[in-house]
Amino acid sequence: MFAPRALYLQVAERLREQIFNRELEPGSWIDEQKLAADYGISRTPLREALKVLAVEGLVTMKMRRGAYVTEMSAQDVSQVYRLLALLESDAAAQVAETASDAELAELRQLHEQLEAQVGQRDDFFRTNERFHMRLLALAHNRWREQIVNDLRKVMKLNRHHSLFRQGRIEESLAEHRALLTALEQRAPEQAARLMRAHFDNGLTAAQTA
Repeated sequence: MFAPRALYLQVAERLREQIFNRELEPGSWIDEQKLAADYGISRTPLREALKVLAVEGLVTMKMRRGAYVTEMSAQDVSQVYRLLALLESDAAAQVAETASDAELAELRQLHEQLEAQVGQRDDFFRTNERFHMRLLALAHNRWREQIVNDLRKVMKLNRHHSLFRQGRIEESLAEHRALLTALEQRAPEQAARLMRAHFDNGLTAAQTA
């Protein structure tokens, strides 16, 4: 049972997890009546939660048809990857210039954790996201961080994740190693170029997964 405080936000989090876990598939209609009964709540907080997820792009509201889990087209995937490449490459350049040695050591530690998690897909995905979000945090631009966070939520709807392609995890790790070297060498232009290439390669892998 949910706590009364910020009920709709708790409902939104539960719905978000069901979407990410594919309990609610992309393109599927969201049965509000059934979900409200399953959650033991009225439809009012559920509808407020759906509005939150619609703003995030995870849910699409259709006139007189209700709410649907957003389905990513090939064009959607390409557009999101290109935006992430622009935003995260700019962040990488900033981090190369301004991050402290201790902060770069944090990124190195997250990367080493990634290296140890090859073969543990779910853990690898989570740590990979932590690496990227930590790099963004170190660039100290909350607006960029917020946009990327929303874009990464939407990317979880993609059925053809780039890391699903055989060999892509190893390629991704090699790209991370090169990026870390550029960051540690305080080479902003190289760091930005390597981050853009990382996303370009990820898009290519997603398109062929």
